[in-house]
Amino acid sequence: MTIRILPAIGDPDAARAVSSLLHQLPDAEPAPTVADSAALLHALAGAAAQGAGAAAAGAPSAAGQPSAVEALPEVVLVHERIGPTPALELIREVALRFPAVGVVLITTDAGPALFSAAMDAGARGIVGMPLGYDELAARVQAAAQWSAGVRVHLGGSPEAAPGPAGTLVTVTGAKGGVGTTVTAVQLALAARAAGRSVALVDLDLQSGDVASYLDVQFRRSVVDLAGIQDISVRVLQDAVHDHHTGLGLLLAPEEGERGEEVDDRAARQIIGALRSRYEVVLVDCGSQMQSANAAAVELADLALLVTTPDVVAVRAAKRQVRLWDRLQIRKAEDTTTVVNRLTRNTEIQPPLVAKATGTQVARTHVPAAFKELQPCVDAGRMQDLDNRSTVKQALCALAGELGLVDSPSVRQGRGSHRARPTLTGRKRKAITPGAAPASGGVPGQASGSASGAGPVPGPRFGVRRGSGAAASPGPFDPSGPYEEG
Repeated sequence: MTIRILPAIGDPDAARAVSSLLHQLPDAEPAPTVADSAALLHALAGAAAQGAGAAAAGAPSAAGQPSAVEALPEVVLVHERIGPTPALELIREVALRFPAVGVVLITTDAGPALFSAAMDAGARGIVGMPLGYDELAARVQAAAQWSAGVRVHLGGSPEAAPGPAGTLVTVTGAKGGVGTTVTAVQLALAARAAGRSVALVDLDLQSGDVASYLDVQFRRSVVDLAGIQDISVRVLQDAVHDHHTGLGLLLAPEEGERGEEVDDRAARQIIGALRSRYEVVLVDCGSQMQSANAAAVELADLALLVTTPDVVAVRAAKRQVRLWDRLQIRKAEDTTTVVNRLTRNTEIQPPLVAKATGTQVARTHVPAAFKELQPCVDAGRMQDLDNRSTVKQALCALAGELGLVDSPSVRQGRGSHRARPTLTGRKRKAITPGAAPASGGVPGQASGSASGAGPVPGPRFGVRRGSGAAASPGPFDPSGPYEEG
């Protein structure tokens, strides 16, 4: 049996030593070494996705397992000095997301305390430093045999997945008051309306407002899961509030000081448990970076940064992006900026935001229309926002752009004026093609059916402003703007 091995080692000297020994193992097929935790998770997720695509195309593996499982390496080696995610937390994440992979920890301290902690995290063995051929071969072989047994078990159910199918999306504000929570709530509602199971997590631990925006009073919060080592389905159900819209809500604590109980380890474990149960996990990270929401941004499949088109907010967005880069949380090019409250006349337009922050800017921009939001905000019922609201239409279109909605109900295009929210928040009046013209027809055309000329075509584009109500419609004239409601 060929054993595929993926080493994750940040120390160059240790990486060379491990690579040299792995090439000596019989039937071993070592992959190139990855240098950090993010690269390891990305490589495993890519292999699983590639295998899942092969399975969907009708190409199962020779052993009968689903191709998604077969595409993963049998053994992953994790060095104790891997970063930025600590080694034990990384092992826990791999074991949770890819249960068919055997993980072996390489460490200089192979004592009973670390051995117990590694087993609790999901490792299949420990190799002590300095490395020895016999010990490494034994641990790799044992982990590969365990992985093969798990894959045979998964092969009995073709629908079994190698890891959670849930998409993790984080929404972070450049600063306070830019519309972070409204964006997160509406994206979650749009994904739920599309038929997906959605969890909305409030990791703005000191000043989270998801409960206020959705009119929820619930005594459980994310803090109740912070001290639990193994989050079972029953424990998760007790902490998640089932909202009547179909969303699963994991709320911030009412006592802001308790937010310190949720550290990065707890956040990773909670998010992993949610991703194993929900198709979409949306996390409101607020605007203040703490260890918990920093871990969420690092793990996110999509990291959104919400800003408004003003100098202060754009500067804050730039600071946030630089902070993420310095702490190795996320690179600027892997971040998507959402421009909120955009108007026609603002001097800062999305291309300038992209240039200033170095991030990608979403094609869909949210217009400034607070009058539409105010009744729902004051009532604390964002779920009741009118479907005709330009803000809701724009956020539904954003959900479609991000892939959270397969068939967005609101699409931007050239076909309909109603389908396109204007930047000013005002709607153009509907145009009825073929409408009968007023008493003053287009010159050169007969009016009425008595002329034998057949039906008189209506105006091609719109109604030009005139001096009175009886002003005649005519062809499109750039000097005559559309009437706006």
